[in-house]
Amino acid sequence: MPKEKIIAIMYDFDKTLSTTDMQNYAFIPALDMTPDQFWGATGEFSKENGVERILSYMYMMIYQAKQKGIKLTREFLHECGKGIKYYPGVTTWFKRINDYAADKGFKVEHYLVSSGTKEIVEGCSIFNEFTDAYGCEFYYNQEGEPIWPKLAINYTQKTQYFFRIAKGATDVTDDDGVNQKTVKHRIPYRNIIYVGDGMTDIPCMTLVKKNNGHSIAIYQEKDLEKARQIYQEGRCDYICPADYSSGSWMEKMVKLIIDSLALDEEISKKQNLLASK
Repeated sequence: MPKEKIIAIMYDFDKTLSTTDMQNYAFIPALDMTPDQFWGATGEFSKENGVERILSYMYMMIYQAKQKGIKLTREFLHECGKGIKYYPGVTTWFKRINDYAADKGFKVEHYLVSSGTKEIVEGCSIFNEFTDAYGCEFYYNQEGEPIWPKLAINYTQKTQYFFRIAKGATDVTDDDGVNQKTVKHRIPYRNIIYVGDGMTDIPCMTLVKKNNGHSIAIYQEKDLEKARQIYQEGRCDYICPADYSSGSWMEKMVKLIIDSLALDEEISKKQNLLASK
């Protein structure tokens, strides 16, 4: 039986699929704070105490929730995910791309790799579209309250998930699997597409590009110059407006990538057949 051909699409979340940081929709307003106040306090805490930025925001979520008498349970954070707003076309994107790839003989697996809060994403309407979702998580005590970071993913740590997905070592505790030398990957590097929104995704976009995958920088109109800079510096393969609608440039571009992978497969198959005669 022929081996299943898989394409993996890796996504950042904040400002890549959603219109702003996931905490801004419901979590921060529940604290009676503005995004500027919350993120400003996070930055000050990070600078004053030398704490890494991602760990700082996780600490600040716990601290500010306690200050406001909010029990920071998984259930509360799931509720915060229900009001997330997406770019045009995101909610129907996954099925459209899955169906197109299937017609070309591929299965698509969608992976979320975010520095945002996984518990918030778990409550959003598109969570079930992902084969696996990685984000910053809390460890909870028996009372259901967060007491420690279970997983923190900063911008450079995102890169490990490129190798995990390629090798099939998707369990975050599987250190042996991700570090093991592999001759043939479950998903070839060239079959991996990374979609991010800019500067914070540069390490992963660069890694994917250097390994013959495909990296796409999504941009809002106000960030066009930043996206152009990333592209001109050779850190991504493509830049694309933040629109996933049917007929959008994003859809056309990803379909063209799928077409090219299908053509590569056909050429390889033909060459192998000729070589075996």
